[in-house]
Amino acid sequence: MALGNRSEGLGGIAIMSAINSNHPNSEPSSAHLPKADAFIIPVTMEVPCDSRGQRMWWAFLASSMVTFFGGLFIILLWRTLKYLWTVCCHCGVKNKEAQKVTNGGGNQSDVDYKNADEKEETVATAEVGWMTSVKDWAGVMISAQTLTGRVLVVTVFALSIGALVIYFIDSSNPIESCQHFYKDFTLQIDMAFNIFFLLYFGLRFIAANDKLWFWLEVNSVVDFFTVPPVFVSVYLSRSWLGLRFLRALRLIQFSEILQFLNILKTSNSIKLVNLCSIFISTWLTAAGFIHLVENSGDPWENFKNNQALTYWECVYLLMVTMSTVGYGDVYAKTTLGRLFMVFFILGGLAMFASYVPEIIELIGNRKKYGGSYSAVSGRKHIVVCGHITLESVSNFLKDFLHKDRDDVNVEIVFLHNISPNLELEALFKRHFTQVEFYQGSVLNPHDLARVKIESADACLILANKYCADPDAEDASNIMRVISIKNYHPKIRIITQMLQYHNKAHLLNIPSWNWKEGDDAICLAELKLGFIAQSCLAQGLSTMLANLFSMRSFIKIEEDTWQKYYLEGVANEMYTEYLSSAFVGLSFPAVCELCFVKLKLLMIAIEYKSEKGESRILINPGNHVKIQEGTLGFFIASDAKEVKRAFFYCKACHDDITDPKRIKKCGCKRPVKTGARSSYPKGSFQFKNATAVSLVGAKIGELPEPVPLVNNRKGSIFLYNNPSLLHLNLLSSAKRGQSTCCRLQRACSLPIKYRFYPKNLRLNQNLFEDEQPSTLSPKKKQRNGGMRNSPNCSPKMMRHDPLLMSGNDQIDNMDSSSVKKYDSTGMFHWCPAKEMEKVILTRSEAAMTVLSGHVVVCIFGDVTSALIGLRNLVMPLRASNFHYHELKPIVFVGALEYLKREWETLHNFPKVSILPGTPLSRADLRAVNINLCDMCVILSANQNNIDDTSLQDKECILASLNIKSMQFDDSIGVLQANSQGFTPPGMDRSSPDNSPVHGLVRQPSITTGANIPIITELVNDSNVQFLDQDDDDDPDTELYLTQPFACGTAFAVSVLDSLMSATYFNDNILTLIRTLVTGGATPELEALIAEENALRGGYSTPQTLANRDRCRVAQLALYDGPFADLGDGGCYGDLYCKALKTYNMLCFGIYRLRDAHLSTPSQCTKRYVITNPPYEFELVPTDLIFCLMQFDHNAGQSRASLSHSSHSSHSSSKKSSSVHSIPASANRQNRTKTRDSRDKQKKEMVYR
Repeated sequence: MALGNRSEGLGGIAIMSAINSNHPNSEPSSAHLPKADAFIIPVTMEVPCDSRGQRMWWAFLASSMVTFFGGLFIILLWRTLKYLWTVCCHCGVKNKEAQKVTNGGGNQSDVDYKNADEKEETVATAEVGWMTSVKDWAGVMISAQTLTGRVLVVTVFALSIGALVIYFIDSSNPIESCQHFYKDFTLQIDMAFNIFFLLYFGLRFIAANDKLWFWLEVNSVVDFFTVPPVFVSVYLSRSWLGLRFLRALRLIQFSEILQFLNILKTSNSIKLVNLCSIFISTWLTAAGFIHLVENSGDPWENFKNNQALTYWECVYLLMVTMSTVGYGDVYAKTTLGRLFMVFFILGGLAMFASYVPEIIELIGNRKKYGGSYSAVSGRKHIVVCGHITLESVSNFLKDFLHKDRDDVNVEIVFLHNISPNLELEALFKRHFTQVEFYQGSVLNPHDLARVKIESADACLILANKYCADPDAEDASNIMRVISIKNYHPKIRIITQMLQYHNKAHLLNIPSWNWKEGDDAICLAELKLGFIAQSCLAQGLSTMLANLFSMRSFIKIEEDTWQKYYLEGVANEMYTEYLSSAFVGLSFPAVCELCFVKLKLLMIAIEYKSEKGESRILINPGNHVKIQEGTLGFFIASDAKEVKRAFFYCKACHDDITDPKRIKKCGCKRPVKTGARSSYPKGSFQFKNATAVSLVGAKIGELPEPVPLVNNRKGSIFLYNNPSLLHLNLLSSAKRGQSTCCRLQRACSLPIKYRFYPKNLRLNQNLFEDEQPSTLSPKKKQRNGGMRNSPNCSPKMMRHDPLLMSGNDQIDNMDSSSVKKYDSTGMFHWCPAKEMEKVILTRSEAAMTVLSGHVVVCIFGDVTSALIGLRNLVMPLRASNFHYHELKPIVFVGALEYLKREWETLHNFPKVSILPGTPLSRADLRAVNINLCDMCVILSANQNNIDDTSLQDKECILASLNIKSMQFDDSIGVLQANSQGFTPPGMDRSSPDNSPVHGLVRQPSITTGANIPIITELVNDSNVQFLDQDDDDDPDTELYLTQPFACGTAFAVSVLDSLMSATYFNDNILTLIRTLVTGGATPELEALIAEENALRGGYSTPQTLANRDRCRVAQLALYDGPFADLGDGGCYGDLYCKALKTYNMLCFGIYRLRDAHLSTPSQCTKRYVITNPPYEFELVPTDLIFCLMQFDHNAGQSRASLSHSSHSSHSSSKKSSSVHSIPASANRQNRTKTRDSRDKQKKEMVYR
């Protein structure tokens, strides 16, 4: 037939008119047709086909249509019959019920009907149970709920893709061709695939709840038009490409398969795969239809209008059509193809316009930092998370990657849920060799796995120091710790905390273990601890902050104060094992050798007991002998210098004078790791140590040593387990040395640096004067701190804000039945006091005549976040101060705020409150701000302001307000009276107000600029507003500014360096925390976490032994045993002399800012010089930072003197300051003392 001769082959099959002539059976009607239009099905000799070349496409299509409509008819027929059966059954039931109602006597028939119904229900139940079991089994097989089901689903999808690939291969052949099943390999594979599809179709049919909807599903339609034609192909030995392109619709399930395999987990990834699979499957399916109709032609045109197009040309045509470009190089010629294109343009254009932009958006919004970290062999990495900003990251990297740390072979992996901005991204790129960033959250275990948290060396969590709600920020960081510890309990975590009371929540995490390196750096605790140390030794906060911060050395040639300050700033704190050459030497001997020979300053050692517990001993004294493997704490400019302590060999380096030549020698040395892990029993020997009980000791039998340093200026250096150490009393020889020195007068030094000898005796008649007192009786009552004066009014006895009665105080201190320390023995303690009893009115504060106290100016209200004032008070109430040495603390601020803080303060003695505002000069004058030892300015409102420039406005205004105040010099009389040196009732115009008993009356501070102040700042750049006379650039770093160098300003940002310092050496944090907190230990933190308050305890030898710990003091060089070194002497000579003579370890200088100038200067500002070199020249006005031993006899002597003056009238003249002068000398000594006052000198000027 001519119709059969017009068949077209796919892929550009040539027109074969010659084949037409080879068929003698061709009808004559075909002779008039053009030869170019003659098409036949290719015939091969191996496959016998119809010799007339008849096409059988309708047979393939009919098989699919019959299957689809036949099944649909059966389903509908079954539903119809079922419906009719159900209706009939209901009618029968209703008839039976009606018959039962009408025939009430038919009981037997009812029973028969009932039995029949029960039998039918039983059979139905059995049938439903069997069908349900099969249905459930089939449902489980195809639902991917089990491993078998998942394997089956994935296999079906893979075979569908395989069948689609076979279609792509066969599309290069004609649409219909003769192929023998046994010789066509692709047909055999396709047959196997479709048999599997048929079985899977059966499972799906059984598991379907609604068979009708299942029959109309897309996957079912795909099976109808792809499975039956394969069987027809085998039967007819010919193949029709037909509708096999529908297998591309299986790609829609691609996202489901990936979810079954647990590959897709995020919503964005699932959505992206869904969009792509729908778009591609629709595209490929439409291309297959165009390929079919264009290569076949229109049936009503006898397939004459076909054109040869490959499948991939059809794919190109569809893409051009969807994108509305339409180049016109390829287009549809058949009517069916054009009709399809009309409708496809509507749907395809809509799909292209919606799907493609969304796909591009998802791909564009895909996390740029969403990969996984690949660990480098031999290189550790840490994970940093929390508050990741440009400021926090830059500060962290600047310190962590500092060149002074030697080689830092650690990679830093930042994890944050927000992508970095351009500035932060640029910072990461500048450090790309050591820094990587990944976007994610530590609360997500998947993200923790991405950054390999299980193999990380540590995880560091940064906190937002400037957040408005510190408790919420701490809660977030605690949740991060919980998530990380839940994922990997053994990971070491170092986290920043804002509030001290929130540290207790970390103890509730089972895997939190500070012994394994977990640390919480509480910023409020350390910030207020640093400020408290400045109250005890001004400038110490700056020195300590510079020690744990990495600063590069900046060389200045000019002879300015910045030159010496920056030389000290370059020093940091390091640890290194001590060489075996130091074994057997005492701690002071090793310190001297290191300082003189190695140019290193050692301040402490680590001792590991035989039980494995480590303790840090800070300047323990000459009773400690160095053993093998001892770890030393050094102050040096870089890590390479500290190596000298490990390399030092007495045999090789004893005659070397240049410390740079001390390098590793060939001498055999022990392995330091082993030495550290095991210490010989009795490593530390204690000589000249006697166990002393401070309760009931015979104080009078011991001669009183003259103290070298004022005990009220100090800080806390703690042994981790001081109870194992005995109290070390001064030997007789040292006591003799300390009492034989001459006393000198220091007229030109400020008040707080003066020395007042304890052996000075005044006759009580000395205080009797004919002229009336300049103080009112009420003021005299307040001034004395004692209530036994005849001039005192009994009505004023109701209220004692600062001190108990002196006699009662001493009695309580000596009574073993009174709790005067907390249960750990670390802090002074008193029973809880009601807030009303410590509140001072302005008049009461003025009458108290405060002196030598600490004024805390606090800004806050009811809504302000608590800053934790307990952390400020605890270092000032450390137990290594004697009770009479404690500085009274006066809080000036809003009463509403202080009420919220009082619960944590009510167990500390000598605390008072003046309701008011620090901006009120009347309130400041009432608390004698000009006579205080330190004024602290704090604010709880700083983080509530968005503008960073205004965050410190209250503190700056208060500081400038105090500095601009002027004071009358007559207040100096009140001060002298409060010190106990000017007799009450003495007229200021009387010549008796001149020096009394060899002591010059101290000139009072007449301007607020000379008041010692330390101001807390939030924004570092605001430091420029504190001093109007400095020339600091607004862009100058905080540590380079004058207020910070002088110790008058402190910002919490300096504590950022503790994160990296703690990571490299966790002992550094222990040392710093012990130093600034007054002795807070993990045991004490656990106790506070339990009760949120200090618990009082009875004095025992163990708790009293905890008082025996070092502290920091400031030593003046104007007079005393070191006066000869103060004028042009060398710092190294001072260091050696103080260490050998008094076991005092010097480590810095607090020098006048203009001391280097040749001309005298009125400036009283001082700056800090850390660890000066040996040959550094001293000046008389220098104050030396030193570590001094605990003075056991100071409290005993004080008690003895106080008891001796219990009944004297002069006892009522004690002030609220730390000084007390007993009156035991007679009146004749007054004239003698006055005549010789210019010849007397003090042994030491102390602070």
